[in-house]
Amino acid sequence: MRTTITVTSSVRATPRVAQVAGLFDLPVDAGRSLHWDVDLPLGERPWSIGLITGPSGCGKTTIARALWPEQTTRKQEWDAECALLDGFPETLPVKQIVALLSGVGFSSPPAWLRPFHVLSTGQQFRVSLARLLAEAVANPVAGRAVVCDEYSSVVDRTVAQIGSAAVARTVRAHGLAFVAVTCHDDVEEWLQPDWVYRPAEGRFTWRCLRRRPALPLRIVRCQASAWPLFAPHHYLNTDLARSAVCFLATWEGRPVAFSAWMNFVGAGPPTRREHRTVTLPDFQGVGIGNALSATVAAMYCGLGLRAVSTTTHPAMTHARRRSPLWRMRRAPSLAAPEQGLKKVCHATRRLTAGFEYVGPALPRRLALALMDA
Repeated sequence: MRTTITVTSSVRATPRVAQVAGLFDLPVDAGRSLHWDVDLPLGERPWSIGLITGPSGCGKTTIARALWPEQTTRKQEWDAECALLDGFPETLPVKQIVALLSGVGFSSPPAWLRPFHVLSTGQQFRVSLARLLAEAVANPVAGRAVVCDEYSSVVDRTVAQIGSAAVARTVRAHGLAFVAVTCHDDVEEWLQPDWVYRPAEGRFTWRCLRRRPALPLRIVRCQASAWPLFAPHHYLNTDLARSAVCFLATWEGRPVAFSAWMNFVGAGPPTRREHRTVTLPDFQGVGIGNALSATVAAMYCGLGLRAVSTTTHPAMTHARRRSPLWRMRRAPSLAAPEQGLKKVCHATRRLTAGFEYVGPALPRRLALALMDA
């Protein structure tokens, strides 16, 4: 894609304009015309994600609008009286909308039922991205890219980075082409673009995919008093069993995920059952909840116990079906024969799937240290 872009503006020659032009020895028409010679060799190889980045005023948005005019002029409208789910294309089934929301790291079903305007800035960022991708999925056009101007500009940098990793995975999973336009180049390692264009330097580079930055988690046993921070984001109710054993995952000193486990009453060897696992919204989409859950399950296995889990969340069900660490014991269904009457009645209102942890056990020494921490 090679083009020359010229933007010309008309400014009246007022006394102030003449005064400043004289002070700095500038022609009166200085700044009225701007030019960019753009060469993006995007046809040389297949790509999924592109990044246009640089300081404010270097022409990022102007260039994106010139190269992808239809995709950068559309503005999303959200009905203040409707749940955000109803803002997605009508042709998409709910299951696909939910998958896209979860795919960009917005895995909070209670929030899906709220209007867009009541969401936090970080949540709105992810929902807007999910809708952009949904519109591309609903109306696929060969060669058309999804373009997001001012990408991540209004959110906390942690939200931007974690969200970028989630977006990248979703874009590639759906075979889409996505272009992020932003003044923040700190998302590059997380977004893992196939190419980067820097208008301020006139420099285009192809990139090879690399691993995104690691997220070293610290997992400790905690008190139930940590639960209120996570309770509003759980997809079922906010109850926490008094007998639950609780664990907290932190990243750089910040709480990011919570997991609680209980004794499982039933036939067979001694077993522990996952009771509640929640990741805070700003950190969803990169597998933190699954990592915490698997670590606790490995701990119990290291103590000679079985670890099982029943989940209704589609994203967690999908992740565990693909994971070598878990084995599905019951496919998604309305009830399980081994459940008690009260649980069977509850399960008839939603699909649940049953899993057992089959991954490596945590060495007993480490398992005891985590359990007694």
